[in-house]
Amino acid sequence: MTDRKRHAPISRDTMAYVLAGGRGSRLMEMTDTRAKPAVYFGGKTRIIDFALSNALNSGIRRIGVATQYKAHSLIRHLQRGWNFLRPERNESFDVLPASQRVSEDQWYAGTADAVYQNADIIEDYAPRYMIILAGDHIYKMDYEIMLQHHVDSGADVTVGCLEVPRMEAVGFGVMHVDETGLITDFIEKPKDPPSVPGRPDIALASMGIYVFETKFLMDQLRRDAADPNSNRDFGKDIIPHIVKHGKAQAHSFNRSCVRSAQETDAYWRDVGTVDAYWQANIDLTDVVPPLDIYDRDWPIWTYSEITPPAKFVHDEDGRRGSAVSSLVSGDCIISGGYLKRSLLFTGVRAHSYSTLDHAVVLPHAQIGRGARVSNVVIDRGVHIPDGLVIGEDPDLDAQRFRRTSSGVCLVTKPMIDRLTYR
Repeated sequence: MTDRKRHAPISRDTMAYVLAGGRGSRLMEMTDTRAKPAVYFGGKTRIIDFALSNALNSGIRRIGVATQYKAHSLIRHLQRGWNFLRPERNESFDVLPASQRVSEDQWYAGTADAVYQNADIIEDYAPRYMIILAGDHIYKMDYEIMLQHHVDSGADVTVGCLEVPRMEAVGFGVMHVDETGLITDFIEKPKDPPSVPGRPDIALASMGIYVFETKFLMDQLRRDAADPNSNRDFGKDIIPHIVKHGKAQAHSFNRSCVRSAQETDAYWRDVGTVDAYWQANIDLTDVVPPLDIYDRDWPIWTYSEITPPAKFVHDEDGRRGSAVSSLVSGDCIISGGYLKRSLLFTGVRAHSYSTLDHAVVLPHAQIGRGARVSNVVIDRGVHIPDGLVIGEDPDLDAQRFRRTSSGVCLVTKPMIDRLTYR
């Protein structure tokens, strides 16, 4: 092996494989028409852009994305925004829809099967390492650090993990580790999660990020595919088997989390509920938000639409286009409306005398004249009728819209249509 090869980043010999087929049913009607990884986030991006940007920023130049549930908008986004990787530079970007490649009646049966069904494509690229990623979380992470940890430890698999309060780990795969970080047990969604040694109130929860040598992974996937009792799932089958029969290493997110000078804590969010999604977007309006999306050292890549600047018009009492502590994307027109602690995606219109307070408004929605909306998520293309009030009458909101227990309302086109045509 040459010195150049020996000192090259491990990421250059790695393929990132993003699992992006899930619906995300806890987001309710937001995922009626799109998979969870395709859900909009932060004004310009989609959720999947974070995992993909982490891979790109980490130096990984071979990426595959497995899609399944209502994948059209996700695939369209990937084709528009992620088509710049070039084969002539030993780069690749493959969108891998469930396409019955193994059997005419079999879609992806689980997370492990979503990799196994594309084993021939992966092996054709011949990466030495594979990093398996979930496509539905918001975080910034340098995967090169995790890859190096995997190589240095000599593990069969390295599992990315979060430190969480012990009883909050009941919805995760949870690892029991020894003092060296060796995983001695892996339990999927335990009722009584094991704690970290010496820290009885903290548990290690799986991030759904796994590093393998490619040959070892393929051997495990073939073994699992031959097991009629398997769920074809990494968390339920592959990882527990390796813990029992091989060497599995835990990798703490704190070791490889990317933070700008503005970020004090390691940031990771599962925006899988309406409340969590709304809160994570509204958090971006803080003076110093917990997630720095302005960090030029670790950019979040996405499809960049060509849009005119945002515009604020009218300057009369009660009819002044203005915004306080808000994010307003391109092609928005605030035409005599008022925004407070709100986040507007591309192409939103807020008409005269309208008020938006703690509102997350997805692309090309319109807020009608005199409407008042607060604590809302308004889906793409929704037209809020003139004078409509949302967020002030809990009982009426619950009859008309999807209202969460914490008082956030999700508003979609069918919900507005039912109001309009009664």
